[in-house]
Amino acid sequence: MSKIVCFGEVLWDVFPTHKKIGGAPLNVAIRLKSFHNDVAMISAIGNDELGKIILNYINELNINSKAVTVLEDFTTGEVAVTLNEKGAATYEIVHPRAWDKIPFTKESSDLVKQADAFVFGSLITRDAVSKNTLYQLLEFAKYAIFDVNLRAPFYAKEVLVELMHKADFIKFNDEELYEISAFLGSPFHNLEQNIHFIAQKTKTAHICVTKGEHGAVLLYDNTLFYNSGYQIKVADTVGSGDSFLASLISKLINGSTPQKAIDFACAVGALVAQNEGANPIISESEVEEFSCL
Repeated sequence: MSKIVCFGEVLWDVFPTHKKIGGAPLNVAIRLKSFHNDVAMISAIGNDELGKIILNYINELNINSKAVTVLEDFTTGEVAVTLNEKGAATYEIVHPRAWDKIPFTKESSDLVKQADAFVFGSLITRDAVSKNTLYQLLEFAKYAIFDVNLRAPFYAKEVLVELMHKADFIKFNDEELYEISAFLGSPFHNLEQNIHFIAQKTKTAHICVTKGEHGAVLLYDNTLFYNSGYQIKVADTVGSGDSFLASLISKLINGSTPQKAIDFACAVGALVAQNEGANPIISESEVEEFSCL
């Protein structure tokens, strides 16, 4: 299996009645590890009880935590999560927290140099410290995977465009695709046309766009692949996109065809959405049974 490094926020998702460990890059790392990849996490936590629990959890899952830095001056991240009647989540993300201050270290750069892929999101660029560390690490990445994850007001479109140019693979949801395409001056209204527009503008050969319950579209080496989604009863949408991305990456990097990869990823995303929380345990056999793959 492949060596994959995930960079960015580790935190607690705080629901009205409980809290769970999360953060998009950590969710991706957890799902990647569940499919037997060699996974490392680069992040930062506070020297507090919540941080210790996260670190122990990462270690219990056998995810490499050597580049998770413990900071004295900042507390571990917490995000207030609100769910609407359809299970869709909105987030209140306090700044600054430890994950905003991830330092650049030899340990982290060595991990990226040795990895087959490097996964990062846009939220981590809201603070100059973690943003600068990201830019340094991208210099060492063999295959950079950018998860566009727009959380207003924590993004600047100019930074997103810079990162898209540095990426080898970009993942959007459909709303994010249209917003960024419009910013770049796209004349198109069609989803596929805007995917090709972004690919041409950023010189990125691999782009995936998720469409919620309606599945996803994958551009892979100038060919489009589709999955129309699965009908489920949504418990909550927290982490479903992260598990989708992890499943897609795992399949593609380990030699699956693009069509099989997107079918598998859509099935995993649906299974996560019909369970509570970001990281329910899901086996490959369960995915195959659910989707008839």
